[in-house]
Amino acid sequence: MVTRRSVLGGVLGASGAGLLTAGGLVPLLQARTAGGDLAPVAGSRAAAAAPAFSVRMPRLPQLAPVSTLGGQDTYLVTAKEVDREIIPGVRTRVLTYDGHFPGPVLRARSGRKVVIRHRNSLTMPLSCHLHGGSVTPENDGGPMDTFAPGKERTYTYPNQQPGASLWFHDHSHHMESEHVYRGLSGSYLLSDATERALPLPDGEYEVPVALRDARFDGAGQLVYEMDDMGRTTILANGRPSPYFEVAARKYRFRLLNSSNMRFFQLRLADGGQIVQIGTDGGLLERPFVTDTVGLSPAERADVIIDFSRYPVGTKIVLENTLGPGTPDQVGNVLRFDVVRKAADPSRIPDVLRRLPSLPKATVQRSIVLSMDEDGRQDPRAYLDGKVWDAGRVDQSVAFGSSEIWTVTNANKIIPHNFHLHLVQFRVLERNGTPVGPAEAGLKDTVRLFPGESVKLHATFDSYRGTYVYHCHLLDHSAMGMMANFRVR
Repeated sequence: MVTRRSVLGGVLGASGAGLLTAGGLVPLLQARTAGGDLAPVAGSRAAAAAPAFSVRMPRLPQLAPVSTLGGQDTYLVTAKEVDREIIPGVRTRVLTYDGHFPGPVLRARSGRKVVIRHRNSLTMPLSCHLHGGSVTPENDGGPMDTFAPGKERTYTYPNQQPGASLWFHDHSHHMESEHVYRGLSGSYLLSDATERALPLPDGEYEVPVALRDARFDGAGQLVYEMDDMGRTTILANGRPSPYFEVAARKYRFRLLNSSNMRFFQLRLADGGQIVQIGTDGGLLERPFVTDTVGLSPAERADVIIDFSRYPVGTKIVLENTLGPGTPDQVGNVLRFDVVRKAADPSRIPDVLRRLPSLPKATVQRSIVLSMDEDGRQDPRAYLDGKVWDAGRVDQSVAFGSSEIWTVTNANKIIPHNFHLHLVQFRVLERNGTPVGPAEAGLKDTVRLFPGESVKLHATFDSYRGTYVYHCHLLDHSAMGMMANFRVR
């Protein structure tokens, strides 16, 4: 049997060397408090989650359209508050799409329109953003473009873009952080003909997995505090450190980091191979073999794990090697239990797809992310030294142009990431060096550890209008780290 090894050193590499500081990301040590311990929530005790690997990881439910007429798939989705079992034996109040925690999976096809009628049965305004989608401004789910309690809002997604692992979530300003934390997110898996022609694992052997963290009070209810580093219960598809039964063959896992704040660095406990085939914007050009997968909040990774190398009876742990938190708190993500043999006609082609050549960039911009990190009572978060103003246009972009944006994290302790609405971009450089294969495909979210900078190439040739860009550590964007750009 393969057993879990505690990894204290982390798998950060050169780019993560600056993270080993109090208050930032650490390799499985402690969260940021003066004594190095996790701070308790005032007036409460933490509810004890189940022992690791004592509950089964469920498969995420798939949404079914209410109509497929007229060349489009129409869905009806209701945002509602319900009680669900997360910790075994405890009912936790959560916010959901159609009662599902975490949110469901919607499968769409490139070139076929999707229409979603959202009903708001909550007590707060909502706005639903298709993260990574190329859509018109009125369908983007902007922070101020909300619909009230008791009302409906229809979003139309043309899906005129290549296949990609998208997701959807609430984006109502000042509330997006808490709403997403309490459950308002789901997966939107867009496929295209190129992907469907590949002999990759599919059907029951393609498994979407939504990862996140949480903190519970003594009654087993979710605790929400802004910028909380004490969320140390790791959930996979809504259950704490579960197990998942697999056959001794290849599986495709569609990984989503749906956390507000937590970065994951994932590995198999035995250091075994993981083949990454895709990222935010869909398939890479070529697969590559790795032993670790990093995901900042909102990033996605499409990976294949071949369990045929393990005998039936093996139990192999997917570990997280990044804090804050201790190995026992945040190290155990998911255990794969190899329970049977199975035929495996799937394979991983040497070439997955061809990405188009980058057009010449005619504009260069510099973007700086920063946040108060001096311990003040009410910290603010900034883009280019400004907090978000819904009425201010921060960048004006010519329709059809290609641009290079250099984005820098000016903080010394606090990590960020960067999400640009409307477009998928290419990451050219990280800290002046060409990026590795995990960032070589199409992206819409990119990590920025303290002091790091990335150079992005984006082409704005789909829709005109005003959109936002922001840090996707949602607590940070809710604190002001967001700005507007207008495609004219």
